Amino acid sequence: MYEPTQLRTFLAVAQALSFTRAAARLGLRQSTVSQHVRRLEDEVGRPLFLRDTHRVSLTVDGEAMVTFARDILDAGDRARRYFCTGPVRGRLRLGVSDDLISTHLPRVLRDFRHRHPLVDLELTVDLSGTLHQRLDDQELDVVFAKRVAGQSRGRMVWRDRLIWLAAPDHRLGADEPVPLVVYPPPSISRAQALDALASAGRTWQLTCTSTSLGGLVAATRAGLGVMAHSAELVPPGLVPAPVGHRLPPLGEVEFVLLRRDGAPPETVTALAEAILTAGARTGPPPGRPARLEAGVEHG
Repeated sequence: MYEPTQLRTFLAVAQALSFTRAAARLGLRQSTVSQHVRRLEDEVGRPLFLRDTHRVSLTVDGEAMVTFARDILDAGDRARRYFCTGPVRGRLRLGVSDDLISTHLPRVLRDFRHRHPLVDLELTVDLSGTLHQRLDDQELDVVFAKRVAGQSRGRMVWRDRLIWLAAPDHRLGADEPVPLVVYPPPSISRAQALDALASAGRTWQLTCTSTSLGGLVAATRAGLGVMAHSAELVPPGLVPAPVGHRLPPLGEVEFVLLRRDGAPPETVTALAEAILTAGARTGPPPGRPARLEAGVEHG
């Protein structure tokens, strides 16, 4: 029987076509990712990847293993649910950052409600900083949101770069103030954008502030300015800002799961499993996190 951890690592590499990017998404060392893949290849008896100094690609057997790995992980999930000791029940207050709710998460939550109909799920969508505060105030049980890269609070689901986004025809002179489309405080992406501009000595001006991702995207598409956003979650109609804009790098951001002390453990574990497993089955294309483990650290 193939080891599930190795299969999940294999799927991450197959999706990213990079051991380095897969390691970053999984929160593992690159040597650990290579070891997982090597052991799976030893078990299969055939190479699954072609690799050289410039690129990684799937072999024919690797392409076949993608389907098998997803099927095996799906079967394991179904078996665990079938032999669960009892139905999960109770009230669960979930907080999700605005930039995640428009990705794969609605499907995950729909599946979760179908599998656990006795759970009363209450969803709150807000800024990551606000969600962290509401968790501290005991107003939420679980939070799926961003944190600044390098912080220790929460269970990391995946790590990503923040990049500048703009409309395809957006123009900005190298010495012009940077027109900013941002969330209000306490937005993490806003804080990182302002810090980066200050460190680079670039002047800026606010051209749009909105509490919703839809508002930010609409303003950016209209050419009102540039916005800082996750590289994995680029909304349609926007592109990375041209190099000619001379915008400073924004660093990384991490998407994490946290839970309130005293939150019902059965419901928290079930929801964490649903969110984390979604990425393990499909790999993390835009908006899909890579599974680490079915657990959530306390906030």
